[in-house]
Amino acid sequence: MEDSYGSVAGAVPNGADKIGNSAADIENSGNDRKSHADAVEKRQNHAERSKSRAGDVPEEERKAYAYWLNSVPGIGNRKAALILEKFSSPRAAYAGTEKEYASILGAKDTANLLSFTEKWEVEARYANLREQGIRFVDWDSHEYPRRLREIPAAPYGLFYLGALPEEALLSVAVVGARECSEYGRYVAMEFGKALGEYGVCVISGMARGIDGIAQEAALKAGGVSYGVLGCGVDVCYPARNKAIYRELIQRGGVLSAYPPGTLPKPNHFPPRNRIVSGLADALVVIEARRKSGTLITVDMALEQGREVYAAPGRLTDRLSDGCNRLLRQGAGVFLSPQDFLDEMKTLFPRKAVRVNAAARQGVFYEKGAAGAGFSPQGDRKAPPRGNGGEEARNPENGEGKPWKPENDLEKSVLDCLDFYPQSVEQIRARLPASRTHQETMLILMRLCMAGQALQAGKGYFLKSAFPSASHSFPLSPHS
Repeated sequence: MEDSYGSVAGAVPNGADKIGNSAADIENSGNDRKSHADAVEKRQNHAERSKSRAGDVPEEERKAYAYWLNSVPGIGNRKAALILEKFSSPRAAYAGTEKEYASILGAKDTANLLSFTEKWEVEARYANLREQGIRFVDWDSHEYPRRLREIPAAPYGLFYLGALPEEALLSVAVVGARECSEYGRYVAMEFGKALGEYGVCVISGMARGIDGIAQEAALKAGGVSYGVLGCGVDVCYPARNKAIYRELIQRGGVLSAYPPGTLPKPNHFPPRNRIVSGLADALVVIEARRKSGTLITVDMALEQGREVYAAPGRLTDRLSDGCNRLLRQGAGVFLSPQDFLDEMKTLFPRKAVRVNAAARQGVFYEKGAAGAGFSPQGDRKAPPRGNGGEEARNPENGEGKPWKPENDLEKSVLDCLDFYPQSVEQIRARLPASRTHQETMLILMRLCMAGQALQAGKGYFLKSAFPSASHSFPLSPHS
């Protein structure tokens, strides 16, 4: 049974503490359902009135004036709605008088609007926008994403490079910790790969960590992904994700509610997160601390009626505290890509997926007695270490060739490794009794050099989520 938050998978049970900041704190979107319904109805009515006038003003000319309105500093979604209600169109608003502006805005906003408009050349500015390859849509545009139009405090305008998500395709938002563990890296990579292979749109914020890893894996699997930025679409943030940024433009899109040239600021990211969840049918959280900013996105997804899932983690792992609490509050349990995709087919039977060639050749997960789950050894042909690393290779075998253990002992040691750090003695204890501490240490160092393992502090080792050239992470043995 559904409650006001959506389906059971995304619901928060009565009496449970809600995690994170409420979406009501972001731009006063509020929990008032009636206010939200009224706002949506106003946007829809305004769009209908605009359609009836479509023959009067060419679409590109109308967008040019909408671009002006979207760019006025201090005029957010609520004030833009008031202006459009007063003037009926961005073009009419552009020609408004001080008295007309003052009747709906305060003195400061009125002065700001007049000063900004005086310096804004509508045609030249819009032409420059198009010359950069940047496209713009607003509430009145037929291309404006339908999912986004229906959420509380929907952004008035969207800038994008590439394309917008297709409404008919299933879309999933993947979010999580920036400073993720090897376990988180592995789950994000495998999940992103599965979504890419099955043609599911991956929506995220292109951030380092879980977001970028999942998007990169989806793209490498032949899928599509869309990055929502907290800056202008012409600004790549973080800069280390430049390769993903370029690939997203070619194989999906990069979107933002902020005008080109806008630099990233902390207060830009909560509204950005609202768009991430708003563009998706479901949200999956992979690693989040108890007070993680990721949980703001969860609150917004619940407010928007989206399905929410979380990947469980160990009780002693602080990076899984947020996810484990979400599960306690009623979030859907993410156990494997296959289980998740099967549930999506049930929840969204009309949403299409496009199985690409990679998926037709065989899925990457293994199915055991307990159902579809993650392969215990992972995919040894995995994408590079998250966010633009180097291809998996063994220098001795040649570039690009998949790594293989040299002998049974090397394979046995690798099989003992997990995504959580273990001491050399813990690993040696799981090997035949004849194996010494020195032999085990030697094999572990060789695995590290081959990129198959990581050293996590003095004497502790764990499996690498992205087998590649040698790496060493400054992890605490108890992280």
